[in-house]
Amino acid sequence: MTTLKLADATVPRIGQGTWRMGEDPSREKQEVAALRQGIDLGLTLLDTAEMYGEGGAELIVGQAIAGQRDKVVLVSKVYPHNASRSGVAAACERSLRRMGTEHIDLYLLHWRGQYPLAETVEAFEKLQAEGKIGRWGVSNFDVDDLQELDDTRCATNQVLYNPEERGIEFDLLPWCERAGMPVMAYCPIAQGGHLLNHPTLRQIAQRHQITPAQACLAWVLRQPGVIAIPKAVNPEHVRLNAQALEVRLTEQDLREMDQAYPAPTRKQRLNMV
Repeated sequence: MTTLKLADATVPRIGQGTWRMGEDPSREKQEVAALRQGIDLGLTLLDTAEMYGEGGAELIVGQAIAGQRDKVVLVSKVYPHNASRSGVAAACERSLRRMGTEHIDLYLLHWRGQYPLAETVEAFEKLQAEGKIGRWGVSNFDVDDLQELDDTRCATNQVLYNPEERGIEFDLLPWCERAGMPVMAYCPIAQGGHLLNHPTLRQIAQRHQITPAQACLAWVLRQPGVIAIPKAVNPEHVRLNAQALEVRLTEQDLREMDQAYPAPTRKQRLNMV
């Protein structure tokens, strides 16, 4: 299994996202089962946030990791409006309670807000000293944000990245690579649909006898410092995500993807969803 060092842990380069989980009680059992299946298949990096389902996703994660907390690397995120000294501490406590754990391996600022970065970092460092989090990082930060942060203790930057959203390749990815900072790619297969039906992606998938989603994940992972965190609830999709760790695209595949989705030639605004 392809792995990467993240927040002092060795993690699979495909994790499990939880956006939109915990919003519909009728899907609770299916969502918990999907995460548990993923863990069994080696997808032991779980990404969530207090924003997802307003805590609902963290409740799902808590059920999924019950009895096997030591098997997973847990990532959660704090709302910007909770990113003050006192707000971070309170938000973290709520997240810990919802997930039924005493420790979050990696705690991220979800995006920049009203509070100074120094204040948020101070709060993160206090949580780390108390043993409530292992490391801290950021999400949706562009190069100028990271330069302003200017802190080597930042363990990761989680950003939108897929063939339709390649803007980070121009400057953000190279900056993170030089800094030795892993990038977590959310929405690595976009929202499915249009991207996965693109003729080029389908042709590449057919060539390798894989699905378009697997081809897309392999394309994201061609970048050496990137981790993909797709969300899956369907058991077959979970299985295919795990298998995508072994897919390797050829130079021909990559050339065809570049023709279908050209690489950026100038600075682009960092998009987020």
